[in-house]
Formats: sequence, C-alpha cells, structure tokens
Amino acid sequence: MLGYAGSKPAGIYPGFKSLLDCRIKIDWSLRRYRFTREKSMTVARQLAERILAPKFQDLPAEALHWAKIGILDTVGVTIAGASERCTAITAATPGIAESDGPAVLFGLARRTSVLDAVLINGVASHALDYDDVNNQIGGHPSVPLVPAIFAVADMVDISGEEAIAAYVAGFEVETQIGLAVHYQHYAKGWHPTATLGIFGTVAAGARLLGLNVDQTAQALALAVSLASGVKANFGTMTKPLHIGHSLRNGVMAVLMARDGFTANEAAFEHKQGFFEVFNGSDAYDASKIFDDWGTPWNVTDPGPSLKAYPCCGSTHGAIDCALALHHDHALELEDIAKIDIRTDPKRLPHTDNPDPTSGLGAKFSIQYVVARALINGAVRLGDFENAAYDDREARDLMMKVSAGVHPDMNDPNTDTYAAEVTIIMSDGRELSHRSGDVVLRGPGRPMDEETLFGKFADCMQRQLPGEAPRPLYEMLLHLETLSRLSAVTDYLAAIEPSGTMAAE
Repeated sequence: MLGYAGSKPAGIYPGFKSLLDCRIKIDWSLRRYRFTREKSMTVARQLAERILAPKFQDLPAEALHWAKIGILDTVGVTIAGASERCTAITAATPGIAESDGPAVLFGLARRTSVLDAVLINGVASHALDYDDVNNQIGGHPSVPLVPAIFAVADMVDISGEEAIAAYVAGFEVETQIGLAVHYQHYAKGWHPTATLGIFGTVAAGARLLGLNVDQTAQALALAVSLASGVKANFGTMTKPLHIGHSLRNGVMAVLMARDGFTANEAAFEHKQGFFEVFNGSDAYDASKIFDDWGTPWNVTDPGPSLKAYPCCGSTHGAIDCALALHHDHALELEDIAKIDIRTDPKRLPHTDNPDPTSGLGAKFSIQYVVARALINGAVRLGDFENAAYDDREARDLMMKVSAGVHPDMNDPNTDTYAAEVTIIMSDGRELSHRSGDVVLRGPGRPMDEETLFGKFADCMQRQLPGEAPRPLYEMLLHLETLSRLSAVTDYLAAIEPSGTMAAE
C-alpha cells in the first residue's frame, strides 16, 4: 500500500486511486470483451487463433524436450513399420505413389507426392502399435503430427524450430479436443488417433504452410467431414490405415483451404456437427477445449507416453507385472499351474484375446504378451513376427492364462493402466505383482537415455540393418539446431533399405 509522510494518515493517494480504478475498469472491460468475442466465435476460429499464436521462443525448455522426444520416437517406429505388409500393400495400391515427388518415404529410400507420402508413412508409423500414447486424446498423439511435419518440410523450407513449434501446437489441439469428448468418444467406438488426430495434423500443417486464421478455421471445419476410424478394425491392417488416411485428409484440408476451399466454420458445434454426431448430446463439453490452454502445454503434462513394448498400451501394466515376476523368481514354466491377470475393465474389450490368429492380433492379446514376457523376460518386435504367437511354448502357457476385472480398478470415473498378475504354482504357492498406474514412459516416468536409444536402434535396424543409428538419433535429439528440417529426410533418402518384409 502506498503511503506518504505528513499529518494525513497513510493510505492510497487520491490521484493514484482514481488511476487504479480506471485501470481496473479497463481491465474488466477487456475481459468482458474477450469473453463476449470468444463466446460469439466458432470453435474452429478460436482454435485457429490459438494454433497460430505461439512462437518457438515462447516455449519452455520442458516443452522443447518432450516435443523432440515425441518426434524422435515416432521417426524410429515409422522406419521400423516400413517393412510391414500393410505398408507395402498401401504403397503398391494402384494410384498411390506412382509418381515421383518431394516427400520421402521413411525407410524406403523413395520420394513421392506429399499426400501419398503422409498416407504411406502414416500407415508405417502405426503399423507396429509401438508409437506413443496419451490419455487426454485416448490414443496416439504423435503419429498424426510427425509424418505431416516432415512431408511439408520436403515441400517448403522449414527449420527445426518451426517443426517443434508446429508439433507442440498440434499436440495441444488434439489433446484439448480430447478433453472435451473423451472418454465417451472412445467408448462409442471411434479411434481418436484418427478422429481427433486429424485436427492436430491440420494445426501443424497450417502453421508450417503459413495459413492465416481464416484459412486455418476453414481447414479445421473441412477436416470435420474427413475424420473417420472405428475400433471394430483394431487388430487388423485397417487400424494403421486409419492414421495414414487421417494424415492424408488433414494435409489435403490444409492445402485446399489455403487455396480458397470452403467449409462451414461452425462444423464443430453445429446441431449436425462434430460433437453431436461423433459423441451425441450430453456426451461432450466443448468449453473444456479452451480451459488452461498452454498452461502448461499438454506436451509436458501429461505429455507423450512412450511404449517400452511393441504392442497395445492397454497390455503394458500386465507386461510390467510379468517381467517383474520373471526377474524376481526362478520360474520353471512347466511348474506354473495358472496365471491370473486383473486390470481396469476399460483395458479388456480390445485385449482379452486368448487365441490370436496373427501377429497384429497378438499385439492385442493380453494373454499372449504376458506369456511371452514370462518365457523371454522381454517383449520385443520379433515376438510378433514369423508366427511367433503360434509357437508351442507360448500356446501351452497361454492356455493357463485368465483375464478379468480387478476389484480395485473398477471405477468408471477413472482410467488406469495398472494391473496385477498372480501366478499359482503347481505346489500351491502364489506369486503376485501389481504395477503402478503409470506404466508408459513419459514425463511422469521418463525413459532413460540408454533405453530410448536402444528402442530407436532396434526400430531402425529392423528396416535398415547395418546402418549406424547414432547419427540420425543425434540429429533428431538436437532438432532445434537444424536450419533445414529436410536434412533429416535427405539423410533417410540416401539410405538404401535392406530389411525384409515381416511375416504374418
């Protein structure tokens, strides 16, 4: 409080008080103006303004770090996924990638059009289900972003700093929309990585291609009609196709909106728009999109959660348990009488698969991955190749596995990835381990550098055996230092693949 000397008691100087009152009135007037303005603005326009606002220089160090980690991890799993049959079939489909273009196909030493590149790289990025996840989106946040960022970098000259800022903006868009519609959106059967991720694609693309607010709002509204992907196709090649298709549609929406293509800017909130059609009345809260935007950035909290195992994230809590039991006890597999898995019921509809019939299906079998963890003491890429899911040792152990709901993990208002695995031995002994709620490797449980590089090297060697992974790893780890992001794709374009197609 400001006071002054003299006979008058200390207090606020009258002139200062008037000025203060005036400033308070102005401040409240501005707040009311902003509130009224935003209330009258469409969701697409409010998103567009926020997408284009942040600058790289404004990003905190933690956002920079986790953006680079998300990009690095996604590049690795995309290279690994280039050898999958679903990627090869997509690339060989008549009309796709038949002509040359500027954009690199990861791990294939080919260039094609931007739209075809994001389609093929998008399929590859999700082919192994090894890419990062995020609970706010209810899916995988980085694969809708990274293939688009690098494809655009092959079309226009952008820096590593610009790429990072685009990634952060795209991550914020898809996860904030996720807050408005999740968990109901996922429960209805939509695949949010595609249906929400497309808006992250648009956000990143709009920034990198220099769209203004009007054009960005139109691109977002156009993307509403291009969003698709249902969970019925989980465990098949169509699941990664969701990502490629979504990326292609998102980049196409940006390119078309830049050239004047129009959509209904109110496509999100319209009575027959995104929220009502995809979620239904009383199953979303659009106001949550703009709550706490960028404070902090979602890329730092909760951030991208990296997978330590190349399979569905809903199985990772159980895998952690099985690995702990394997490492803590000298288990003789033939002495195991029964294996009991208990977890959150939300984890089971897509993972309670006791009889997988393909490598892709095995990624969504909690029975198989637990059995494999107990057999090998690890879960690796090779465990889903060459019919490994059907070998006798794995099948014999899977016959002893049951899965069900944990009584302590049955709250419909929470979403946990924790699990408890109990092994009953033939002599009656019970061995049990319970995993924590945080089973993936993100800001809450960071992946150490050795593990991070090990995963990247394993992914790269799968498609590019013999090629030293360290130079590319270091380039991605210091992405902000690149004046041209295309230095990464130029490096990849120069590597001739020698990997072989993974057998189903």
